[in-house]
Amino acid sequence: MIPLQLFDPASSTYTYVLHDPATRQAVIIDPVDEQLDRDLATLQSLGLTLRWTVETHTHADHITSAARLAEHTGAQMAAPAGCEIGTAVVQLRHGDTLAFGGEALEALHTPGHTAGSMSYRWRNHVFTGDALLINGCGRTDFQSGDAAELYRSITDVLFALPDDTSVWPGHDYQGRSHSSIAAEKAGNARVAGRSEAEFVALMGALNLPRPRRMDEAVPANQHSGQRQDADGVALQAPREAQGYAGDVSPALAWQWVQDGQAVLVDVRSDAEREWVGQVPGAVPVAWKQWPGMAMNADFDAQIRLAVPEGGRAVLLCRSGVRSVAAAKRATELGITAYNILEGFEGDADGQAHRGRKGGWRYRGLPWRQG
Repeated sequence: MIPLQLFDPASSTYTYVLHDPATRQAVIIDPVDEQLDRDLATLQSLGLTLRWTVETHTHADHITSAARLAEHTGAQMAAPAGCEIGTAVVQLRHGDTLAFGGEALEALHTPGHTAGSMSYRWRNHVFTGDALLINGCGRTDFQSGDAAELYRSITDVLFALPDDTSVWPGHDYQGRSHSSIAAEKAGNARVAGRSEAEFVALMGALNLPRPRRMDEAVPANQHSGQRQDADGVALQAPREAQGYAGDVSPALAWQWVQDGQAVLVDVRSDAEREWVGQVPGAVPVAWKQWPGMAMNADFDAQIRLAVPEGGRAVLLCRSGVRSVAAAKRATELGITAYNILEGFEGDADGQAHRGRKGGWRYRGLPWRQG
């Protein structure tokens, strides 16, 4: 078995999908925000149920789609404990494993590019993130980087793996897909044949430019890619170019509903509305349903019935992710559809708990249990 390797050309990032053939449970490593639709379509086409989203580190060159994938699929998020990604439900340490069906992914702490960087071993494959690249390695000059630590991570941890272990890097800029431990031990231009002191001197002299998206990407990735403003917005934010009418704050959405200017459509699953809470008067039109977060085959017909012709809809989900997808589809059906920012429960906080950082309930808007 080999992993499915996907590529984001804007950041030259490799994303990996692994799965258990018996149960069809899957793991995705280092997903990219701009490739969400591709990744969801890939999972669906292969009949896979996403069990875990996994990060190798806090990326500085792209934003992860982990939170959005979790929202769409019901997957859980895992991340290296040392990366301070508090929204991840599992904080991985060296030697920890993630089970998906009958398969397991083992975490290998390989700091140096960042202090928390992890590589992951599956069967005879290792996914090295930015620690070990093909004929190279990740930089060590920012974000808690440490060249001496990276040297030891490569030589003591990764090079200790069997020589025939396939190396799958987080990036490649020359069109190469994978390598092997044997090949990197013998010929990696930055590491092979060098002492630790020589490696540290080499890395210190690189003088690389600052990542273009660093100021945007790092804060977002510390929250699993969530970029919503927890304080909401006062007015609608236009989103025509993204395929729907716009984003509105919970307070503005409720004002429109009270004034008869919009229909409130709750696109969460029946189970979420029953167990987490619901908004009086909202029309339930699930975008996806449990078990398995399967698409609601009747969504088109149901939302057409919910919204009068020429009317306006404001769509509510758990955190403002599914409601974007639903708003896009409603727009395609000729409905003026808006996404409610923050959703019903808001974003996860530093302990991965919802309901404390934005959201319909947090804002004190009407809701009831059951």
